[in-house]
Amino acid sequence: MLKKTNNVAVVYSDTQPSEKQLQGLAKFLSDKHNCDITVEWKQDKQLTGGFRLEYGAYVYDWTREGKLRQLKSRLEQLSNQSDIIPLLKQTVEDWSPVVKAEEQGSVLYVGDGIATVNGIEHATYGEIVIFESGVRGMVQDLNRHNTGCVVFGDCSEIRSGSKVFRTGKTAGIPVGEGFLGRVVDALGYPVDGKGEIEAEDYRPVEMPAPSIIDRQPVNKPMETGLLVIDSMFPIGRGQRELIIGDRQTGKTAIAIDTIINQKGKDVICIYVAIGQKASSVVRLEQTLEKHGAMDYTIIVNASAGESAPMQYIAPYSGCALAEYFMYQGKDVLIVYDDLSKHAVAYRTLSLLLGRSPGREAYPGDVFYLHSRLLERSAHLSDEKGGGSITALPIVETQAGDVSAYIPTNIISITDGQIFLESELFFQGQRPAVNVGLSVSRVGGAAQTKALKKASGTVRLDLAQCREMQVFTQFASDLDDVTKQQLQYGMGLMSLLKQPQYHPYTQTEQVVLLVSALSKCLQHLKPAEVNSYAKNLLEYTKQTIPTTLRRIDQTQILTDDDKAAIVQCAKQFRDQQATVSEE
Repeated sequence: MLKKTNNVAVVYSDTQPSEKQLQGLAKFLSDKHNCDITVEWKQDKQLTGGFRLEYGAYVYDWTREGKLRQLKSRLEQLSNQSDIIPLLKQTVEDWSPVVKAEEQGSVLYVGDGIATVNGIEHATYGEIVIFESGVRGMVQDLNRHNTGCVVFGDCSEIRSGSKVFRTGKTAGIPVGEGFLGRVVDALGYPVDGKGEIEAEDYRPVEMPAPSIIDRQPVNKPMETGLLVIDSMFPIGRGQRELIIGDRQTGKTAIAIDTIINQKGKDVICIYVAIGQKASSVVRLEQTLEKHGAMDYTIIVNASAGESAPMQYIAPYSGCALAEYFMYQGKDVLIVYDDLSKHAVAYRTLSLLLGRSPGREAYPGDVFYLHSRLLERSAHLSDEKGGGSITALPIVETQAGDVSAYIPTNIISITDGQIFLESELFFQGQRPAVNVGLSVSRVGGAAQTKALKKASGTVRLDLAQCREMQVFTQFASDLDDVTKQQLQYGMGLMSLLKQPQYHPYTQTEQVVLLVSALSKCLQHLKPAEVNSYAKNLLEYTKQTIPTTLRRIDQTQILTDDDKAAIVQCAKQFRDQQATVSEE
């Protein structure tokens, strides 16, 4: 392709134009660009109708394809299906060549998922470009003399000098109901071997967050089924709750349990895997399939083997899928696992693009990287359909250091965090939630009245027990009151242990909390609590089914209901004591 500074344009056609036609084209370009330009002819046998005029980065298309593009553009303006036939006839009869400038550039050099392009001076940040090989890229760096593009695909097919074409469109992803139950990559293409997905719409991956006027308070619970979270750190629909902790402390397990617990609750779940092993994603899909959760779940996978651009774009693609359902009035749960690897992928891109490194070598806009993503989670107003996106971002810490750069950034963006502690995990306390460092800034507003009343002072009791443990480790003799208080606290901690893939219903949580806070489990050893609680739940279902049904339907715990649960728990305790004596 000849550069603009040469003042030479090239016209491509099947047959050679006359000298007069060349002079006419030269005059057209000279008037348009305010400089003297000569036109040369090159034969292109593929252009059987019309011709294409190229001058620098500008392309003027008088080909048959140009006519079809004009027809397509007019068809997109249709508001009524019945107008198609008259418009087709009018377009064919009245068509005249339209001069349309289209920029194209060339690749200067490419490598590591980054292509530096020259000649697309008017490209915008975030615009999609298409390379000559068909691979897509996205503009991520705008310099005075060239443009930096990230490549979504195989860079081996791109060479120095390859042509690059602007599309004028921002990055997007196909969306629709057909994606449910499927595993797709960061661009929306299926990777599970189950065939093509029929898309219903196309949404940009980058969208402004809903405005304050378009939101309403977070007041509906997003039940995780985990007693320790639902009782003390409730999550609401539309909330952003961070799950943070060291490697191998059960962060993903909490997210998976939450997805499984949405069965039958009319919630769409999206799991975005960023930088995970391919085997881990396969195992996750099998687990969700086994528990019947894949029917309402979409997995967006940008595995560790994918390029940094694919890992960078994956959470935004997942959010675009979530927004499609949210604006239809549905509730969506999206898990970003994890944003630590996402930040590393963005740091890789930024350094390759030549941006100045900042703290821990991250670029200066790494905060905006995650804030513009997480702010898209919201509970929409009734005028907007009342849908919601609940985000569970996951962040990995090093040696429990929550003061590192990325963790502190995301903590400041989210509405609370669930902190998982390695020490608790290795002690067998699973989920290993640190009650002191975890918090939900929505709090009781996202809890049902029944669970809020049943939770009572459980968090305060646990804090007192932990404080007492610190002081009593130096004492040799303890009084009976202190021993009972310690035993009560240890029983509560044991009650909060919960096997994976076994979520509790809200009513079951109410029964366990009321029984525990009424000291009906205080006589047990910590190792006996879990099996005892399981048997207690079965006993209450047989003894007071009407009470449990009423709590489930009304989501209210009356004093009479509470008294009935306490009486039932005491009866079960006495019954078990009699059996053990015999």
